[in-house]
Amino acid sequence: MTAAIHRLSNGLRVVTEPMPGLHSAAVGIWVTAGGRHERVEQNGIAHFLEHMAFKGTPTRTALRIAEEIEDVGGYINAYTGKEMTAYYARVLKDDVDLAMNLLGDIVLNPIFDSGDIEVERNVILQEIGQALDTPDDIIFDWLHEAAFPNQPFGRTILGPSERVSAFGRSDLSGFIREHYGPSQMIVSAAGGIDPDAVVRAAERLFGDLPARPGLAVMPARFRGTEYREERDLEQAHVALAFEGPNVRASNAYAAQLYASALGGGMSSRLFQEIRERRGLCYTIFAQAGAYDDTGMITLYAGTGGEQVGNLSLLIVDELRRAADGFSAAELERARAQMKAGLLMGLESPTARAERLARMVGIWDRVPSLGETIARIDAVDLAGLRGFAERVAQHSEPALALLGPVSRAPDRAELARRLAA
Repeated sequence: MTAAIHRLSNGLRVVTEPMPGLHSAAVGIWVTAGGRHERVEQNGIAHFLEHMAFKGTPTRTALRIAEEIEDVGGYINAYTGKEMTAYYARVLKDDVDLAMNLLGDIVLNPIFDSGDIEVERNVILQEIGQALDTPDDIIFDWLHEAAFPNQPFGRTILGPSERVSAFGRSDLSGFIREHYGPSQMIVSAAGGIDPDAVVRAAERLFGDLPARPGLAVMPARFRGTEYREERDLEQAHVALAFEGPNVRASNAYAAQLYASALGGGMSSRLFQEIRERRGLCYTIFAQAGAYDDTGMITLYAGTGGEQVGNLSLLIVDELRRAADGFSAAELERARAQMKAGLLMGLESPTARAERLARMVGIWDRVPSLGETIARIDAVDLAGLRGFAERVAQHSEPALALLGPVSRAPDRAELARRLAA
């Protein structure tokens, strides 16, 4: 079966893809409103709003929301990202309409009871505290901040505790008015579904929403800086980032393959050289993220304070060697891993519904799997090495360090060594 897109008159898009033979389905509402859509005084509000959606509506209490989905053996969840907030459910195919009704209610009709706001505020403050106590979690927030300083894109999704402590009902309602218009919403469903029934439900639930334009978003501008915090920890945590291509760029797939070959698995260069041969760390990896107008190549490793300097320099050396040292075998291995990860993941209706929503958000259409695989296959060895050379010779890194990091080189020293 192929994906189909239906547009309501108010601009809301509905995308569906049946998966014959499945007894379950995934359905969700993806809203193009995330951390980067917040003003500085709103930092953390998108995530707070996601939490509050499950606290009750005029017709359902928080307990009833949980009971209604679990009475049919399903589950409901949500997450907030840089560019999207998602509310989704997984149910048996006969319960898709129930899931649609429930999701529509919690997204469109949250009551924002003052008591519930206080309860959830405390939950989120505990979440922030937990993140601050988890070095290999918080360091990526700091890395984003170092890469995109003083920009919405660089701010943490959770927000600072002082902001979260001050949010009230009017702040939550105001963010909905600004960003939850029908043209910012994508209803996506995959699995054991009747596409026509999903469209009818979307029309019934969302068709009366008045159309309104979305607000402009501040462009993301990579500005490599450094964040360093000396802390008494067992490990020194090192995170390094370079600007990558945006999600529509012609070299977006080269970036993904580069990160995979460099540090995407046990056979990757960083893992083999720094962990297996030298034993300098337990965890080391590289990954590529692509967004609407920017991207990031991220590298991370954790090691002891005595080894952090040597490890940091070795990472840079591997980046330099990759520019002319990537082999055809490494490219083919990375290609196989990327295609297998894509195809295996899409055997899940939840992953497929998410892909549908993201593709519609990016392209306003759903590229076929064949088209996506063809773009992966189109990256040749010259393209991979060329991308590696651009990272090594023409990029300014962002750097975040946490723990016993006094022996770690600073960003300027790493940049000089990289360009040497």
